[in-house]
Amino acid sequence: MRTRRRPGPHPRHRWSRPLALGVACTLVAALAACSDGGEQDVTVGLITKQETNPFWVAMKNDALDAADDHDVDLVTATGSSDVDVESQVEAIRRMTADGVDGILVAPTDSRALVPAIEEARAAGVIVIAVDTPTDPTSAVDAVFATDNRRAGALVGGYAREKVDQLGITPRVALLDLAPGIASGELRREGFLSGFGIEEGDPVISGSVDTEGDEDLARVGMRELLAEDPGINVVYTVNEPAALGAIAVMRDAGIDMAGVVVVSVDGGCAAMKSAVRPGDLDATAQQYPENMAAQGVRQIAEAVRGGDRPSGYLDTGVTLVTRYPMPGVASENVPFGVRNCWG
Repeated sequence: MRTRRRPGPHPRHRWSRPLALGVACTLVAALAACSDGGEQDVTVGLITKQETNPFWVAMKNDALDAADDHDVDLVTATGSSDVDVESQVEAIRRMTADGVDGILVAPTDSRALVPAIEEARAAGVIVIAVDTPTDPTSAVDAVFATDNRRAGALVGGYAREKVDQLGITPRVALLDLAPGIASGELRREGFLSGFGIEEGDPVISGSVDTEGDEDLARVGMRELLAEDPGINVVYTVNEPAALGAIAVMRDAGIDMAGVVVVSVDGGCAAMKSAVRPGDLDATAQQYPENMAAQGVRQIAEAVRGGDRPSGYLDTGVTLVTRYPMPGVASENVPFGVRNCWG
């Protein structure tokens, strides 16, 4: 855990990336007094999942920038993986005991964190789930996240069109996140819907949990190919998993021109090394800056006498590909590079 104290105005101000304004937060008035007639001190906690995935690193850096911009103390904590529940529970309870005004948390388990979150809110802490909703969503004040089902549907619809264009009979591999994490479950549901199939469809060759980790994705992809060497459609829950799967397929001598690989994220590493050359056919780009910046800003405003955040804020998602499909709305790789993170 680390505390970032306010150093004064930050020299760098980023422009805001695409934000879906049509699904705005509903707001409930909440008053907070200012001390000595000036701006009230505000402390916000940010709890991410781990620090090896560029998405979480980018979110923390964006939160630090927003904290500087809004004169906020930021306390950060992170776990060891996307399934490290214990570290997040401990961080929520420690931040609550230390008297933070608000917490932004990306849940590693949408249900297991609820008791700790409820304790924090009972103590007067504003809690916003970022990236991953809680179950139930009412456990937090607000959710600021990608529409994960739509992200999955975007890449699923693209994959269906690409399969039809190639004229291949699909054999689908699903590289998922882990049980109990709503963002991963929603992306899988969206992909299946967008591709036009349901759970149990015979075109699904197999699925594995990767925890969003590149090395675990390599292991899982090898297992899936051993069971079905004819896999030709690969859905991955995020880009680290996609990079792992692509590496395994290349090592196996598979012609990537005959395989459709899709994912969700929009980070700079995959955009430049996989989407640009075409190994990753399409990705649904999400925007961690909008989650972090909006979260810090809205907590600060609520504590200083503004409206309390509530409801759901869609922080935006865009399909990016080198190979656009007729009838599928998308942006090109230069757009993806301009708006990537990490």
